[in-house]
Amino acid sequence: MAEALELTVGERTVRLSHPDKVYFPLRGFTKYDLARYYLSVGDGVLRALRDRPTTLERYPNGVEGESFFQKRAPKNLPEWIPTGRIAFPSGRYADEICPSETAAVLWAVNLGCLTFHPWPVRREDTDHPDELRIDLDPQPGTDYADAVRAALELRDVLEGLGLTGWPKTSGGRGLHVFVPIRPDWTFVQVRRSAIAVARELERRAPERITTAWWKEQRGEKIFVDYNQTARDRTIASAYSVRPRPHAPVSAPLRWEELADAVPEDFDLATMPARFAEVGDLHADMDARPGTLEAALDLAARDEREHGLGDLPYPPEHPKMKGEPKRVQPSRAKKTGGKADGKSEGRTEG
Repeated sequence: MAEALELTVGERTVRLSHPDKVYFPLRGFTKYDLARYYLSVGDGVLRALRDRPTTLERYPNGVEGESFFQKRAPKNLPEWIPTGRIAFPSGRYADEICPSETAAVLWAVNLGCLTFHPWPVRREDTDHPDELRIDLDPQPGTDYADAVRAALELRDVLEGLGLTGWPKTSGGRGLHVFVPIRPDWTFVQVRRSAIAVARELERRAPERITTAWWKEQRGEKIFVDYNQTARDRTIASAYSVRPRPHAPVSAPLRWEELADAVPEDFDLATMPARFAEVGDLHADMDARPGTLEAALDLAARDEREHGLGDLPYPPEHPKMKGEPKRVQPSRAKKTGGKADGKSEGRTEG
C-alpha cells in the first residue's frame, strides 16, 4: 500500500499516512481499516460528536503502543475544524476540537485517534450540559447481564422522572445510558440529578446496585458512576472504537435488545454491516430533550427526609461546598478521618 492515501469525505480530502500500519495485531486491523470503519458509521459518530468539545484518545502506533489523551487542539488543526473553549475544575482552559463534519473524524483518525470523548455540552455554551450520562459499571464478580438488569431498572426510574434514556454498550462489560436534557442547568446540578437517580436505583435493588465511590465498599454490584457527570469527565462516544485487542466498539442499542445483546459482537468488523442495516439507533435522541426539575426535586427530598447530601468528587476537582471528606473508610480509621487527597475513583471504561 502507498505511504499515504487521500480519502474523499464529503467536500473534503483527508490525507491518511501509513495506512497499512497495524493497529490491532490480534486481528490484523490496520489504520486504513480504522478509517474505513469510521467512514461507514460516519453519520452516527458525527451525530454523537457534532459541535461538542472532544478529547482524542490517541494510539499512534496501535493498541500495543503508547497512548495519550489530547485535550487541546493540535497546532496543525485545519481551519475548517472549529474549536470550543472549555474550563477545567482547576480554572485553566483549553480549546478542543468540535467536529462539525465527518471529515474531522477522519482527520483525527489519521493522528491515531481510536476513541472520541465528547463533553456533554455544545461549543456555543460549554457551561450547561445537554446530556445527563449514566455509566453502569460492573464490579468484580458481576458482568454484562447484571448491568442489563440495572439498566432496565434505570429505565423505569428515568421514565418516572419524565426522562428518556438511550442505551449503548461501553465497549467493555458495562452499559452507558445517555439522557438528552435542555441546557438549563449547571454541571453541579446535573451531577446532583445523577446522584439522585443513582440513589433511587440503589434503593430499589441494594443487593445489586451501589453508589459507593470507594471500591472497598462496592462489593459484587453494579456501580452507578455519578462522577461521570462532573466537569471534565467524559464518556466514550457512540460508535467509538475502544483500545482493546479485539477492537470492540460502543454500540447503540434498542431497549428491547439489551438482554440478548452480546457486547463482543460489536466491533470494528461487524458494526458497519449492522449500521447499514439499522442505521443510527440514536438518531432521534436530541429531538426530545427532557427537564431535570423532577430529578432535582428528588435530590432535595433525599437531603430533607433522609439526610443524604453530596458524595465525593473525583480527586482532581477542588473541594466543593457540602462535599464529604475524600478519604476511603479504611484509611479514615488510620488517619482519624483526615482527607489525604487520594482516591480510588475510576476512569470510564
